[in-house]
Amino acid sequence: MKKLTGTVGVIFVLLVVSLSGCASRFDKIQAVMPDLQWKEDGIYRGQYKIRPVSVVLDVEVKDKTLTNITIIKHFNGLGKKAEKITETVLAKQSLTVDAISGATGSSKAILKAIENALE
Repeated sequence: MKKLTGTVGVIFVLLVVSLSGCASRFDKIQAVMPDLQWKEDGIYRGQYKIRPVSVVLDVEVKDKTLTNITIIKHFNGLGKKAEKITETVLAKQSLTVDAISGATGSSKAILKAIENALE
């Protein structure tokens, strides 16, 4: 029984260490809002992938303004709640927004996918 408890403890420590490594990796991701001054009206597809998160989305631009963001695919683990970040991006017309707490990786991936769509 002691050996099993020790094994579970080691697995737990490894899991915590690996997850903390993901958080610091996500912290390095910064999305920059491209200039929409020359962007034609239309729908633009963007994607971004950083393990274990990947996102494919469409961004609609009309009159040099972001009007809609539709998430097509979002492999997110526990980061589904990050999808609400699109509402903040549309409201602020900016990618400089706070990540959704508890879903930092998915938040950053969504922001980078939006940036990629607009580049």
